[in-house]
Amino acid sequence: MTTQATPRQPRQDRSRATRQRLLEAAIDCLASIGWAGTTVTVVAERAGVSRGAAQHHFRTREELVTAAVEYGSEVRRTRMRERLDTAPGRRPTTLEVVLMLGDMYTSPLFRAALQLWVAASSDDQLRASVVPLEARVGREAHRLTVEALGADESVPGVREAVQATLDLVRGLGLADLLTDDSARRDRLLRQWARTLDGILTPTP
Repeated sequence: MTTQATPRQPRQDRSRATRQRLLEAAIDCLASIGWAGTTVTVVAERAGVSRGAAQHHFRTREELVTAAVEYGSEVRRTRMRERLDTAPGRRPTTLEVVLMLGDMYTSPLFRAALQLWVAASSDDQLRASVVPLEARVGREAHRLTVEALGADESVPGVREAVQATLDLVRGLGLADLLTDDSARRDRLLRQWARTLDGILTPTP
């Protein structure tokens, strides 16, 4: 059995690598040229594979984008965990957490997600895939933010303040879609970090 499995393994590796290139290219296309321009042909070209190879993995654009949604959601969760766990042995400051969230919600991955939200708003099939995935991302983002801040959600108002933080950075990410909003975003996030600090550690 070993002699039979060995020659197949490189083909399996190549197939997995091709699939991942297609998913990454789909996310890149969504972020840079939007939903309308993200076709199987364009994604295949950007991934450096033939259209036939792309359609071997994904027969339609909907199949490709649905898989890209799931892949992108997992990548976003993984990167959020990595970014919020970069200071072993010490808890990041409130400002550090808020600024990290601001960076993540202006990344190409988030831009791709925004394109999908818009497309899903008028496509029932796509929405059925996007809504549960985004719900999982939202729950994980909330949990990781609570952990990073050391927030005690049993205190009245703290859970709402954490969610307001995530809603704020999401909204600022949306504002950054059309123009470079980095200077205004930095000022707002720094002010919000001071406000959030007061909520998390109220004066006795």
